Amino acid sequence: MDNIILYIICLAFGGIGAWVITRLGNRFSLLDISNDRSSHDGVVPKGGGIGLLTTFVLASVILKMSLAFWLPVTLLALFSLMGDRMEISPKMRLPIQFIVAIIFLFFSYPSPLTHHLLPIIFFFVVFIVATANWYNFMDGINGIAAITGIVAFGLLAAFNVLSGGDSRFSILSICIALSCLGFLPFNMPKAKVFMGDVGSILLGFVFAAIVVMLSKSFLDFVCLAAFLFPFYADEFVTMAGRIKDGENLLKAHRRHFYQLLANELAIDHWKVSIAYGILQLVVGVGVLLMRPFGILPVFALLLVFFIGFIYANYVVRIRIPN
Repeated sequence: MDNIILYIICLAFGGIGAWVITRLGNRFSLLDISNDRSSHDGVVPKGGGIGLLTTFVLASVILKMSLAFWLPVTLLALFSLMGDRMEISPKMRLPIQFIVAIIFLFFSYPSPLTHHLLPIIFFFVVFIVATANWYNFMDGINGIAAITGIVAFGLLAAFNVLSGGDSRFSILSICIALSCLGFLPFNMPKAKVFMGDVGSILLGFVFAAIVVMLSKSFLDFVCLAAFLFPFYADEFVTMAGRIKDGENLLKAHRRHFYQLLANELAIDHWKVSIAYGILQLVVGVGVLLMRPFGILPVFALLLVFFIGFIYANYVVRIRIPN
């Protein structure tokens, strides 16, 4: 019964946070003004992810999660909220994100994979920071970040239940997924508010952190990370194309596959976002089904989906004039 009450509160927080920013975003200069890289027109309040942050803090405290886990992440999210008000350069953002990831790995719930293995610790730090930023980069059209959060954290909870892991991680994941669900009606089909960096950086960081915490083997890590497959696939393919064209990877752009679908092909945002969510769910369930058979079948499944994603990119990009 206690968990049900917590779930209802977290669902409400996702919507309340979004509603508050729709009313107060202008007063606190939390506004997204469209430009030539935007997938929207006009001015839309941003920072609606404060409800997700409130959910994360409340659930972490109630579940007695390590202070070294939730407090640094909370401070990072609040710093990201500042980024929703003003431009903060990557030279300032990245060091802070790396510091928070290092604090998490050394003082929170380190995975057995990280014990006494400095290269693996370094990999996990990069993985967490990259996932946080890539989630932020992929939050560019209505609904995509919230739908991805619902599916990703729902799959994390399912994995943990099936693995017999610490129930706190399942409950925390469900709380975040429900908060994303509460936020979604304010962001799709037409956006009244954007999640902002405070929400997207938080979701990406916490997702990656939970992946690390639940990974007891390399197979576990691959399966858990695959729950965010569409975002990783889109980022890798887009980065490869930008490197090939000699672009600065720190420069803002609109070359992601989801952006091409929504902007150049004029497909409704909600259709693209739901399509990404369906792909994510299919890959996630497929990975859960393949996991008992070992790493090779899981890799094979992911390779098939990744090749299909590359092919879809190719078909779309050749239809778009340079």
